[in-house]
Amino acid sequence: MTSFKVNGDEVEFAGDESTPLLWVLRDHVQLTGTKFGCGVGQCGACTVHVDGSASRSCITPVAAVANKSVTTIEGLASSDDELHPVQKAWLELDVPQCGYCQAGQIMATVDFLRSNPNPSDADIDSGITNICRCGTYARIRRAIHRAAELSGKGD
Repeated sequence: MTSFKVNGDEVEFAGDESTPLLWVLRDHVQLTGTKFGCGVGQCGACTVHVDGSASRSCITPVAAVANKSVTTIEGLASSDDELHPVQKAWLELDVPQCGYCQAGQIMATVDFLRSNPNPSDADIDSGITNICRCGTYARIRRAIHRAAELSGKGD
């Protein structure tokens, strides 16, 4: 039995401990905001936070999150349903095209801005490695700068 928290709620998973966290979140916990993309940790559509750090859930075995805290896109807004500054920036700048990868993009950005609160374009280009098949990288970059401003950390 693997026990951990998801968005503040206790979860127990009695299945195979090598099951990727992605599938536990989607199939067992019924949180479908985290998406399957490549299955090998390259695209980032499956990005969640494990104890506050971005993690590719498609390659993270559920055993690796035992007694840890997982945050998904569904848990990113505050308890009073106030959107996170990154979510606000994404909406304000109309970032998504198809939207499939955007939950992972947002989760990666939240972690990125914690360690780099006022990034340059070059910092963003090297630090955000998630893939967007629609090519919305220019809008993503603008939204990251806007999220830094909304957080009170950008210029």
